[in-house]
Amino acid sequence: MTDQVLAAIDGSQFSEGVCDYAAWASLAMDAPLTFVHVVDNHSEVPEEQNLSGNLRFGARERLMKELSELDEQRAKVNREQGRLMLEAAKERAIEDGVSDPVTRQRNGTLVESLLELEKEVRLLVVGKRGETAHQASSHLGSNLERAVRELHRPILMVPKTFKRPEKILMAFDGSKTARKGVEMLARSPLFAGTECHVLIVGAETAERRSELDWALSTLREAGHQAEGAIRAGEVDEALQSYEKEHSIDLLVMGAYGHSRIRHLLVGSTTTAMLRGSRIPVLILR
Repeated sequence: MTDQVLAAIDGSQFSEGVCDYAAWASLAMDAPLTFVHVVDNHSEVPEEQNLSGNLRFGARERLMKELSELDEQRAKVNREQGRLMLEAAKERAIEDGVSDPVTRQRNGTLVESLLELEKEVRLLVVGKRGETAHQASSHLGSNLERAVRELHRPILMVPKTFKRPEKILMAFDGSKTARKGVEMLARSPLFAGTECHVLIVGAETAERRSELDWALSTLREAGHQAEGAIRAGEVDEALQSYEKEHSIDLLVMGAYGHSRIRHLLVGSTTTAMLRGSRIPVLILR
């Protein structure tokens, strides 16, 4: 199955949001929906050599056997929990109007599993934090950071509660890649009927004004109500400020060349932007 919406779910409080945003995307894009749950049975028990110095050989062998049995039991429980989560997600998607969503369960780590599946994926939907991430709102799980850096498909990172996007904001820098992003946004069925905003962060110049005018014209020609601005300052702060002022429902960003937006996505401030946003963030690749 190709060109599907792939939704990664786990036992976190974000799973319902993942289900609902994935169902919305699947229906809007007329794309098949697949839910995936990854069972990571990596043991957190101390390594064997850490036990050998503290126990006699026979006791150590018995302990390692018991730990192995516990690992097997835990794996079985994890698989069953995942199966139940997948069934619940499928039922929820059907209630949302999706016909015949598919469920898949895989063993391994989340990022490696997503990398193996990405050729089949048109859009990946994930929660802003996973089951194993710290619950503080300022924390972003390392799995999500790795996914942003390593995957080459659009990634929609979503909050706990679904809200149908009516106003979207695109971070724009005028680059060739950014222009492709605007053109994609203009024609995408995912954003049909939405009000589109475009923000350029930097000093206002004639060149940037021309770039903004092009972006707004492209969106309007596609039938969108569009407005935008050029603002000085730090990228993350400018985006968050604009988002609040205009009640934006979804933020669109891209991996744009070597601009400050690019550095925001792949540099040390990645987590600051993503964790600070209370709305979904779509990263274009």
